[in-house]
Amino acid sequence: MTPARRAVRVFAPGSVGNVGPGLDIMGMAVAGAGDIVEATVAERPGVVVLDAGHPELPREAGANTAALAAQAALRLAGGTDAGLSLRITKGLPLSGGQGGSAASAVAGAVATDRLLGLGLSERQLLEAALAAEACVAGWHLDNILPSLVGGIVLIRETASYDYVKLPVPAGLRVVLAHPAQRLRTAEGRAVLPRELPRDVALHQAAQVAAMVLAFATGDLALLRRALDDRIAEPARAPLLPGFREAKAAALAAGALGCSISGSGPTAFAFAESAAAGERIAAAMRAGYAAAGVESVTRVADVSRQGAQVLEGPA
Repeated sequence: MTPARRAVRVFAPGSVGNVGPGLDIMGMAVAGAGDIVEATVAERPGVVVLDAGHPELPREAGANTAALAAQAALRLAGGTDAGLSLRITKGLPLSGGQGGSAASAVAGAVATDRLLGLGLSERQLLEAALAAEACVAGWHLDNILPSLVGGIVLIRETASYDYVKLPVPAGLRVVLAHPAQRLRTAEGRAVLPRELPRDVALHQAAQVAAMVLAFATGDLALLRRALDDRIAEPARAPLLPGFREAKAAALAAGALGCSISGSGPTAFAFAESAAAGERIAAAMRAGYAAAGVESVTRVADVSRQGAQVLEGPA
């Protein structure tokens, strides 16, 4: 296999999984922070991680999501005799509920494809990244998909990778509040209920439908009413000190809804403008502080663009 270039750097944005009631079926890419994977050609076959991006992340290729995705990409292309080395730059917090493992997996798959000129399709890139993400966070696309393609996505069916990319209302901003806590995705998924009352299931389905309509039409008042999760949020909130106080503060400050980002611990809120976002961010910090929890916040756009090749030197 002849490499298309000697080195490539790929950035993949962080994401909000679930987006409230859309458990495992809705996701949103967030502009700003993300992970970078730099891939270079190696003489020996196989994938080697030279820098995992954080002392706590594994350098073993069989345990690192970027390397697992690279290996899966090679298998899909029939290029298992190729060799490459990876260096990862983590811009997303560990176990932070901002799609960090998914971003590394996406960047690893795309970097491998671009470096070696594999010509993988979008579906194959999703397959490679999902194979890696499944090892650490379970078999779901709500972080993988928006990190790869950008925007807000509705996953109609995971098995067939069938999804719809939704419009992003003008002026919409995302507020992320990251408390001083870590929560592994496995822990957040472990508390999800195995069975649901019919009224809860029907309510949840109605809210997802209403959110799709709100995004499609730009009806922010409808978005405010629809961002109501009665499955994951009630189960996970007890694991997240300060979340309830932060959410109450966000809503009081005018947020267009507030919920848990993925499994947490990060909380997110929608704002109708950048100025409103800053006000809501300050309120959420105060809410966490009132509960004795330190937090950091940022206000960001929805990232219309997903993974991208970075030009220039590292």
